Amino acid sequence: MVSKGMRRVMKLLEKRNELELNKRVRESRENLESLAALVELPEDVNLTQLELNGMNAVWIDSPESDSQKVILYLHGGGYMEGSLKSHEDLAMRIGKASEARILLIDYRLAPENPFPAALSDAVSAYEWLIKNQHVPSSNIIIAGDSAGGGLTISTLLRLKELNKSLPSAAICLSPWTDLAMKGNSINANRNQDKFLKSYDLAFMASLYIQDKNPKNPLISPLYGDLSGLPPLFIQVGSPEILLDDAVRLAKKAEKAGVDVKLEVWDDMIHVFQAFADWAPEGEEAIKKIGQFARAHFD
Repeated sequence: MVSKGMRRVMKLLEKRNELELNKRVRESRENLESLAALVELPEDVNLTQLELNGMNAVWIDSPESDSQKVILYLHGGGYMEGSLKSHEDLAMRIGKASEARILLIDYRLAPENPFPAALSDAVSAYEWLIKNQHVPSSNIIIAGDSAGGGLTISTLLRLKELNKSLPSAAICLSPWTDLAMKGNSINANRNQDKFLKSYDLAFMASLYIQDKNPKNPLISPLYGDLSGLPPLFIQVGSPEILLDDAVRLAKKAEKAGVDVKLEVWDDMIHVFQAFADWAPEGEEAIKKIGQFARAHFD
């Protein structure tokens, strides 16, 4: 039997760990937001804040936007961080290249809101586009980076489960599709990846999954039935620890009969497209994203 004193120690340790967890999450979010604050959008880009089904969102429109074509964008951040502000620049660039409006949503984050909160919000936003904005599914593309890339595929699987009409295509940038972290590149690229570390991924996965099975296809879509999904466009950097998450997704989807285009960019970091303002590779990658999107809208 554990003594009263030891139970007191355990409670203190639990409280300390909780404080450290809260501090780590808060500081990580603040750091991402401070980086985003350094970026200014072009003057010809229009942001329209809105609330849909209880969540904050923003329409991003540029002169190139076709009001009848929409990309639902799901930001990255390991399901723990990321926001409208942190991803408005990347989403804007994709919208410009695709000649489409962007709907960027502020889905709920872990640990405050673990699985399935993010997935429920993504599905809700997609249904809102169809029911409230009267955008046909053939004029919608779902896109996302990192965790948002995995969430993109999970959203497709959930829509398929619900017998909903699927979007015309999906775009995944460095997608995190296996929260069980079984890809060989997790270890093989651990010294090459300058952006992500496996222990950070494990930490974020634990916040999102909590006591759920990490191989649940709606958590880790790599383990789902990918048949019947719309065309997929996937970009990933060769030194990423998530390289195999992208490669295995592409192979499994192709085997299931899905039209897949996979691009592995040599020596590029995780979600390098976000640095298009500084790196020509990011700009070139976004051009290719735009070409794919324009070809797959109705």
